[in-house]
Amino acid sequence: MACCDKSETDLWTVPLIALNVSVRKKLELYLNPRNMVAADWMVVAETMGFNYLEIQNYEATNNPTRKVLEGWQARSTDASVGKLLSVLTEVERKDIVEDLRPLIDEDVRKYCESLKKKSEPPVQVNDIDSCVPRDRVGLTLEDDPDGAPELFDAFICYCQSDFEFVHEMIRQLEQTDYKLKLCVFDRDVLPGSCVWTITSELIERRCKRMVVVISDEYLDSDACDFQTKFALSLCPGARNKRLIPVIYKSMAKPFPSILRFLTICDYTRPCTQAWFWVRLAKALSQP
Repeated sequence: MACCDKSETDLWTVPLIALNVSVRKKLELYLNPRNMVAADWMVVAETMGFNYLEIQNYEATNNPTRKVLEGWQARSTDASVGKLLSVLTEVERKDIVEDLRPLIDEDVRKYCESLKKKSEPPVQVNDIDSCVPRDRVGLTLEDDPDGAPELFDAFICYCQSDFEFVHEMIRQLEQTDYKLKLCVFDRDVLPGSCVWTITSELIERRCKRMVVVISDEYLDSDACDFQTKFALSLCPGARNKRLIPVIYKSMAKPFPSILRFLTICDYTRPCTQAWFWVRLAKALSQP
């Protein structure tokens, strides 16, 4: 892949997800404080194309820079490392670019190495070598021992405190005429393997959609955060992965900005509850 080259222009092909937590935290330290002399997060957000109301919404959060980066990454096809450096240069924050460039280059190097490893064919042992590609098996209860993987209509992203609603979702979508097949981690996944590896494969290869159960507890869940960002990082053109955010109870915390551009299924509104399960089932039944 071209992004593994060291040239400057290649950074425009590297998505923003390549930047790790360390770089993002340093960006937050630079940009979060309101600055009357140098450009702060608001100026960066304007340059990225956010409008006044969106910026006002970010200002109400505890970490506006993080929310801006997440929102930009979620909605923009040109949210790349190169574009970010261009934005910082355009708003005359070359001090940030100079300070973070070594860390950014290291993140890009690791990201490209990771892509390269994924693209390399696995080592084959002669006795089991086969030209027929096979999926990983033995992840879920219904995986066929002869190799056919279990497939699902939707992966359910939830935290443990919301499990009662997940039970209701199973009853409404699986045990009715809809006859949908949901992937519920605690019910369907076999124990004993790496959680992140299993989750990634299920979301990317085994499930057509992903339902995200949003709550205050969801916002504090590392597992839910990983699952959501992983699903958003998949190439829409290749996977056509659609996320469906679901709210079933009132929230004290702000709705996650990374999902605010998606249509929501809201169970908290009494006037639309009668249509809730019909809409959700229809969305999950799409090819």
